[in-house]
Amino acid sequence: MNCIIIDDEATARAIVAQLCTSIPELDVIEEFSNAIDAIKFLNQQTVDLIFLDIHMPGFTGFDFVQTLKDPPKIVLTTSDTNFAIEAYEYEAIVDYLVKPITQERFTKSIQKVKNTIAQQPSETKGEGSASSVGEELYINIDRRLIKLTFDEILLIEAKGDYIDIKTNKETHRVHNTLKKIKEKLPEELFLQIHRSYIINFTKIIDIEDNSVLIEKSVIPISRSNRPELMRRLNLL
Repeated sequence: MNCIIIDDEATARAIVAQLCTSIPELDVIEEFSNAIDAIKFLNQQTVDLIFLDIHMPGFTGFDFVQTLKDPPKIVLTTSDTNFAIEAYEYEAIVDYLVKPITQERFTKSIQKVKNTIAQQPSETKGEGSASSVGEELYINIDRRLIKLTFDEILLIEAKGDYIDIKTNKETHRVHNTLKKIKEKLPEELFLQIHRSYIINFTKIIDIEDNSVLIEKSVIPISRSNRPELMRRLNLL
């Protein structure tokens, strides 16, 4: 993985660079003391991973993330513990490392990055208010992170600028779009069957005409999505 380091402190950059040498897959191709120079570089080059400090003169790490149209994976490196919740509002941010960073914690972070890259679809993802790791989905509600397992999610319904994520226990309303949340869900479990609905098709109880039954919810199937649902259920 090609990576760059952005931190206004030379010592901090050197420490991260040294940690990277312990991971054979990592190749540090450039270091930057400010976000502006990094943006200019990224306009010409693509990288797989950015190690990013939050507090930098004139341009914070979060400001930097917001300028990127198609951001690579990002690991925050900071001495400030107060922004962990805010960090999870950005899909590109995979992990939050608090200085001083131990080798063990750094190694775990890189493994998380590799897992995330392996799970993502080929389409580039954008900013959202939910992120997925392994078999879990984290949603941000009122600056509070809630962890859901994929298996407990029954269906997701679009509600304007929000989505309702229905589990077997309750329904969570999240500021997000169906398109963005779809990118985080494993295809082996989830399928969009209507412009307003994504379902966990392993939870289907019954299929009748142009609708499916999941628990007590009746969800419509659009004509264009019906063939794929039938294929997934081995009915074609």
